[in-house]
Parts: sequence; structure tokens; C-alpha cells
Amino acid sequence: MLAEKQKLKKLSHQIKIIISGGGTGGHIFPAIAIARALEQMRPGTEILFVGANGRMEMEKVPAAGYRIEGLNISGISRSNMLKNISLPLKILKSVSRAKEIIAQFKPDVIVGVGGYASGPTLWAGIKKHIPTLIQEQNSYAGVTNKWLSRSVNKICVAYPGMETFFPKDKIIVTGNPVRQDIDNLKSKKAEALEFFKLSQSTTLLVIGGSLGARTINESIMLSLDKLAEKNIQLIWQTGKPYYAQAKEMENKYSNIRVFDFIAKMDLAYAAANMVVSRAGAISLSELCIAGMPCILVPSPNVAEDHQTMNAMQLANHKAAIVIKDTESASKLGDAILKLSSDSSMLESLSKNISMLAVKDSAAKIALEVIALSEKK
Repeated sequence: MLAEKQKLKKLSHQIKIIISGGGTGGHIFPAIAIARALEQMRPGTEILFVGANGRMEMEKVPAAGYRIEGLNISGISRSNMLKNISLPLKILKSVSRAKEIIAQFKPDVIVGVGGYASGPTLWAGIKKHIPTLIQEQNSYAGVTNKWLSRSVNKICVAYPGMETFFPKDKIIVTGNPVRQDIDNLKSKKAEALEFFKLSQSTTLLVIGGSLGARTINESIMLSLDKLAEKNIQLIWQTGKPYYAQAKEMENKYSNIRVFDFIAKMDLAYAAANMVVSRAGAISLSELCIAGMPCILVPSPNVAEDHQTMNAMQLANHKAAIVIKDTESASKLGDAILKLSSDSSMLESLSKNISMLAVKDSAAKIALEVIALSEKK
């Protein structure tokens, strides 16, 4: 890796990269991590993001200091099929708009990180013969990425065995980019407890993703009395929809801290002894890097049920406990109590999940992007 970085430093001409995708923090924050790595490796790199209008990236990307263009694109509605009537037209218009953006910006490479905007932007780049790269975060590839894989140049994946979905000769196992500040958390323990105003007692971190998770939130609400009885402290990221209701519980329980979104996730991980989480790809990659014992409640409301596939990858390595979404209300509270009192299980889960960590993922992906730019 170091030799490759030194070699790349000799290449001086400025490169221009489009990074497309978003929808959730699980797509946005890795995209920003890749952008940061590109800028670090090749100072002067010009980066343009392409997202979906009205989605989270249109706020978070500019806040991170990057320019973004929006496409009027949405996903397939599974709850109301009538909404999908206009989807083919939206896709055509989005591809057309993406071609305009590409013509104006003239990128050397286009990177797709998943989310509604990623597909049309990658396809527009392919049609214009721009080098393209997919960053597939999940252990089970979605339909769009499987279809595009025949035409893109490289596919960076987080899990081995992805040749089931993609051409083997295009695959590079890089892991998923995560926040760089979640390594070496032990040194932050005292700071974290002070930040959240918590004691040395067992602390549970609950994260349902950047948009929250109704089932997890409701299950935790049912378990608050049990947690208080066992003196288990709670750092609870609810997402915006559930925040107001959960925030009221702080008046009743002195052991909980409620947030709609936790900006200082490194301190949240450092303060926690165990985690309850959905099984989004980036969340799991972070848990591996952080070495966190965890109980996973995969969301059933995602394409191809990929969160269950992600969770079972960890469970098969005895690196996580998995509870079905439909069983969360009846089982999650007791599972938390059982795990919190079993020090050997906590240690075993931490050891096993740490062994699955892949570090320096953003840098590895950035190297592939730069290499593609040189072949253009």
C-alpha cells in the first residue's frame, strides 16, 4: 500500500471525480470518506457529488464541504405499486440529466456508492465511455449493481465470495469505508463517559441507523424498566421520527441519554460495552473496526433483504447475536440483559467481530479510482 501511494505521488496532473449515491448515512458517509482519501492521496483532486433531490445527501454533502448536483429520482415503492408508474420516466430523465452533468464536469472516473442516484449516473458514464467503479457495501448485491457490473470497470466489495453476483476479474475486496476516528477507542473511554455524563456502569448503545428504526425503538421503550433495574445505562439514537417520544423518557429514567442523531459516534462507541443495531453494511463495518459486542435486528424493509444477509455473515462467525425484526418486541430486552451479565460472551463476541475488520478501506478504494483515471 505504501509503495503504491509513493508511486501515485509522482503523478501530478489534476483529476476530476464524480461520486454518486446517497439516501442514508450508510451511503453518504463512506462516499465522503472516499472523497477525503482521494484529496489526501492526490491534492488538487476536484470532486463533484451527484445525489437524489430531497434526500439526505443534499444536506450532508454540502455540510462536508463538497458541491452536489441533484437528480429527480426515487426508488421502487413496495407499499404502493401505483407510485411506480412514473418511475421509468424518472429514470430516463435522470440518465439524461446525469449525461448533462458529466458533459459539463468532464470527470476522469465515476464512482457509484449505492442509493437512488448511483444507477443513472453510472449508466450515463458508461454510455459516455467514462471509467466507472462500483462500491458494493453489502454481502448481497442489489439488482441495479448486478446489472451494471457487466459494464463497469471495477467493483470494490466488502465481503469475500461476491463472484456469485459480479464478474470475478473485476472484484477487489476493500472493505467498507468507515469513520477514521473509531479505531483505538479504549483511549477515549474516560472522555466518552464525561461527554455523555455517565458512570462506569454497563452502557448500552442503541443505533437504528441515521434515519432511526421503529421496531428497535419500540422494543427499547418496552425494556426501559428492565434496564434501569439492572443499572444498565443507555445511549439511544432514535432518528427524528421517534425522538420527541423517547426524549420524554429522560425525565423518568436517569440512566438514559436520548439523541435523534449522534455526531460524536467515536465517543458513543467508546462509552459503550455493547450495541443494539440494524444490520446496514456500514454500521456492521464500524462495529467490526470498533470490536463491539452486538445484538443485530436486521430491517426487513430493504431490497433483497440484504440486512439479514449481512447479519448472518457475522452470526456465522460467532461475531454477533441476531434477532428477527418480528421477534424484537418479545426477545430484545431479555437478550440485552443476558448478554450484559455474561462477560465471557461479551469478550468472545468482541474478539470474533474484531477479526472481521478490514481497515484503510477508503484509501484502498481511492487507489483504484486513481489507477482508473490513469488508464483513461
